[in-house]
Amino acid sequence: MRSTAGSKGPTAVGPRPEPPGSVRRFGRAERLVHRTTGWLMLVCLVTAACLYLGPLAQLVGQRYLVSTLHRWSGLLLPVPLLLGLGSAALRADLRRLNRFAEYDRQWLHAALRRVRSPGARPAGKFNAGQKIYAGWLAGAVLVMTSTGLLMWFTGVLPFVSRTSAIFMHDVVAWAIAFVLFAHVRRAWADPEARRGMRTGRVGRAWAARHHSRWRPDDGRE
Repeated sequence: MRSTAGSKGPTAVGPRPEPPGSVRRFGRAERLVHRTTGWLMLVCLVTAACLYLGPLAQLVGQRYLVSTLHRWSGLLLPVPLLLGLGSAALRADLRRLNRFAEYDRQWLHAALRRVRSPGARPAGKFNAGQKIYAGWLAGAVLVMTSTGLLMWFTGVLPFVSRTSAIFMHDVVAWAIAFVLFAHVRRAWADPEARRGMRTGRVGRAWAARHHSRWRPDDGRE
């Protein structure tokens, strides 16, 4: 509420007008889940580097503190997504990510052939690359959590050696670091995509060019 010149009392402040030519891509729940998960993943990677790389470990010190941060940030990784399941919009996005249509195969075929014209890469709200990335990362987080718990609580599964758990944890950690670097690099090259995750809205022309099968006005793919 606010008072305006010449008025006798406060007037209601309506919703902020949407930018012309833009469409809503992500709601508050999707953006919070993405942002919180990203920060937790960053803490995991930074603390892992401080534990794994000798020179960095000597520079930082505080090994017990770093190890504690690493463990708890890893355990908390699935929490934002689990809490976000209360959002219907997030659940709808998860269903989209879990569905691979024929045009996704066309997108993937064009991407592998490095055909860059948007017409050759039809996509819904999420393209085939984003769907594969989301599925792979979900599986990788499960592997990291399970192997991390085996390393933390030695002896829970006697038939799985701690050495095997450490080896798998290290290999998948390097893979995650590489994939996340590629993800950030890709996002950095597309300011409109970053704006969509930051503000929730993207330009209608950008959506039509890169996600031609997405119909944001009626919620369809």
